This record gives sequence, structure tokens and C-alpha cells, in this order.
Amino acid sequence: MRPGKKSFYFISFIVFLSLITSGCSVTFQSGRRSDIEKIQSLNNEIEALNARLEKLQQEKETEISELEKAKVLLEKKLSKEIGEKEVRVEMAEKGLAIIFLTEVLFDSGKAKIKEDAFGVLDKVAKVLKENIGEREIGIEGHTDNEPIKHSGWKSNWELSTSRATSVLHYIVDERGIEPRRVSATGYGEYRPVSSNDTPDGRRQNRRVELVILPKNIEKIQADIEKIVERKREIEKRLKKYKK
Repeated sequence: MRPGKKSFYFISFIVFLSLITSGCSVTFQSGRRSDIEKIQSLNNEIEALNARLEKLQQEKETEISELEKAKVLLEKKLSKEIGEKEVRVEMAEKGLAIIFLTEVLFDSGKAKIKEDAFGVLDKVAKVLKENIGEREIGIEGHTDNEPIKHSGWKSNWELSTSRATSVLHYIVDERGIEPRRVSATGYGEYRPVSSNDTPDGRRQNRRVELVILPKNIEKIQADIEKIVERKREIEKRLKKYKK
């Protein structure tokens, strides 16, 4: 082979290798750049989720703190009735509950509020009106499991519902609570807090509860859970990129 041809083939081979190497380098760098951009995007999303999560946690803590303040105030105003074990004030999962034994508000088998119960209801209504903002109030009627015999009600459902409605009408009609904030429900005997096998257990189950419902707490909690789940998904994806 002539020297000129050898030189030509050698140069061509070098150029070919150069092109291949250059092409591979471009492809690799392009892939690396794409991965880096994706990782940065996912990290940015995590930062945004963390900021949103912190804000929601603060909102939740603020709401719980305000209900705790209302609890302290109610306990102060109802100290006599609490001391006599006629009323309890409890933070429950559903909200802040003011729990009246039925005998405090009603005669046996009746749904008309006793006159001597107006005073204690007035104390509660004042706090509901002046100290808990726009929070909604659920009024629940509950009974023991003793069947209706002489009072004329079809069942404990009707009795418990009528009692809850009586309390609703009193705090709305007589004490000015906004109607849109209040609801009444009768659960009859089906949500006991104690055994119905003893007289004291049945006494505890015969009750009316006024529940101050947390403002947007369920939505806040649902949003928190969604954010936590999304963060888990992103963290799994980031681990794959780091392998």
C-alpha cells in the first residue's frame, strides 16, 4: 500500500474515532444533565411541601390551642356543676364536648328542659356565643338501653333526638346562638360511654353533649396526610437517581 493511502486511512480512522467518542460524550452529558434537572425539580417540590406542611401544622396547633382555652374557661364557669359530677368538659377526637347528665336538664322520659337547668345552659351559651368564634356546635342526645314503657315515645331514638332539639331551640331562640352554627342529632342507646349493666353505667349513658367542632381540622389533617404521602413518593424516586 502506498504511503499516501496509508496516511489517508489512518487519518480517516482517527476522525471516525473522534466522531464516535464525541457523540458518546454528548449523549452521556445530556443524560447526566437531564437527571440533575429532575433531581433538582424533586428537591424543589419537597421544599414546597415542607413549607406547606409546616403551615398546616401551625394551623392545627392554633385550633387545638383555642379549643383548650375554651375548655379552661368552661371548666371555670361550670366548676360547681363539675364538682357535683353533673357536667363534664372533655377534649375528644370529635371536638370539645360539654357533657350533661340527662337528669340535670330533663325529668325522666321528658324532653322539656327543666326550669332549674336554664342557669347552667346560660353559662354554656355565653361561652359559645362570645368565646369560640364561628365554630359549629353539634348537640347530641343519648339514652341508656332501657326500652320505652310509659312515656309515649316510639323508641329511645325519638326521645334522644327530641332532647337534643330542645337544647338547640333554647340556645338559638332564647340565647341568640346563630342557627347556621347548630345541629341536633339523637343517637338513642347506640353510643354508650359505660356499661348498661349497672345503674351508674346507665346514668352515665343518659346524657346530652354539646360538641364544639374544630374549625377545618378534618380538612387540615387530610391535607397533612396527602403531603406526607407525596413526600414518601418523591423520596423513593430520589433514591433511584442516587443509585
